[in-house]
Amino acid sequence: MADSHWRQRLGARRTTNSTYRIVVGVIGTLVVAVGLVTIPLPGPGWLTVIAGLFVLATEFVWAERLLQFTRGHVTRWTDWVGARPVWVRIVLAAVTAAFVYGVLVVVLHLTGVPSWVPGWVPLWR
Repeated sequence: MADSHWRQRLGARRTTNSTYRIVVGVIGTLVVAVGLVTIPLPGPGWLTVIAGLFVLATEFVWAERLLQFTRGHVTRWTDWVGARPVWVRIVLAAVTAAFVYGVLVVVLHLTGVPSWVPGWVPLWR
């Protein structure tokens, strides 16, 4: 109840409400953008996209609908994978790992290997 009270007071002033919605929109969009860029890289790409949608869904109905749509698809996918035999899950994990490794190699090839990577790591320099 306290949460809605401060938001109602904020929404009562047009300029403050508009500024707040713009700030939420910018922050949410930046988080989603970072998530989209990092999806093929090792790490929490999709989790970051969903976190950005959570931020946007606090103020925008379209983002709330998109978040519900995404939740539904993630749930269906995890249920489907969970119902498959172990060998199918192992193959899916191996294909995913190979894809992530491939993207990582391409990114490192295009951007160069950072200088902080130890020399014994099997990547070209």
